Amino acid sequence: MPNTPEQQIRRRRFEALIGVAAPVLDLVLATGERVSRVIAPGEGDDYVAIRAPGEKLELGSIRAGRGTVDHEPPVE
Repeated sequence: MPNTPEQQIRRRRFEALIGVAAPVLDLVLATGERVSRVIAPGEGDDYVAIRAPGEKLELGSIRAGRGTVDHEPPVE
């Protein structure tokens, strides 16, 4: 169903608001990161990623472990 003209205007306003707020929020996050590093240096050094960046999630192995559902397509 297409949006009404009023909904389109409201959507443009929200998107404009988000566009204006995004750089401010990015600045808040960057400032918070810097402050946390100054207050507690070295605490983030032991961070270990849950999954390596190049490793992808294999849904087939997950689905195989819980059985299949009739409406799910088979995993190749």
